[in-house]
Amino acid sequence: MASVTELGYLGISVSDAAAWKNYATEVMGMQLVDEGEADRFYLRMDLWHHRIVVHTGGDDDLAYVGWRVAGAQELEQMAAKLTAAGIEVRRGTEAEAAERRVLGLLKLQDPAGNAHEIFYSPLVDGHKPFHPGRPMFGGFKTGDQGVGHIILRSVDPEATMRFFAVLGVTGSSDYLLKLTDGTPVRIPFLKCNNREHSVALMFGPMPKRANHLMVEYQDMRDLGQTLDKVHKHGIDIAVQLGVHSNDGALSFYAANPSGWLWEPGWSGVCAPAQQEHFRCDVFGHDLDKAQYVGGVNFRSED
Repeated sequence: MASVTELGYLGISVSDAAAWKNYATEVMGMQLVDEGEADRFYLRMDLWHHRIVVHTGGDDDLAYVGWRVAGAQELEQMAAKLTAAGIEVRRGTEAEAAERRVLGLLKLQDPAGNAHEIFYSPLVDGHKPFHPGRPMFGGFKTGDQGVGHIILRSVDPEATMRFFAVLGVTGSSDYLLKLTDGTPVRIPFLKCNNREHSVALMFGPMPKRANHLMVEYQDMRDLGQTLDKVHKHGIDIAVQLGVHSNDGALSFYAANPSGWLWEPGWSGVCAPAQQEHFRCDVFGHDLDKAQYVGGVNFRSED
């Protein structure tokens, strides 16, 4: 039966379009695509028409997550698989699919109420070179690994893990960490392709549907210049530069204009063949603004 193959796109809802245009292009290096639609603009990271839809006049939160399947047959198989598992699914209309620049679309929700979409055949503008929003040494690491990874607000661990298992998104690694007050916390990281993880799950109170979105550069110099841009623009850094134990990425966490986090990174490792767990990061990732990450402490006690 069909499984999703990548985290293909995201929709976010924002209240300050101008701030987001500057953040996404001048700071992060994405390409702005504005087609004159009053309620949205798009962010390009490669040759796809877009990887992120920015809906304006919104609530400053994640709007939906788009998961790709290989083709029309796989979309039908996924619809049947979801229905058999007791997950309510609605087939997107032709107009809804056209709005997403795909040929077919399913809509559903996870147990926490996060909106998900499953699609096939995205529009690839192969005739339009990717033009970053600022000069860059390379581009973004996407391809068959998708946008990057996202951390979602979740409830009911068993139900949530069953939901993602139906999609074919399965365990890659777990972090067994402690909050700054000493409370233990377990964060599962799930994969659907060669990226170490495409989604991770945080159970318990979170102010936003997403804690952070990780995007990965192909060249370390672009990550370094993003860090410089963040400092220049006076943007909050919630978690300082460091390397995660599971995905091996050199990264930091910066606040976005909607009050949650983006994690620019570089040099992530491939997904393991078998599941692993970790108790701390390799180095760095000190908390500067603990409120953005719920007080999760990545540092070793040793």
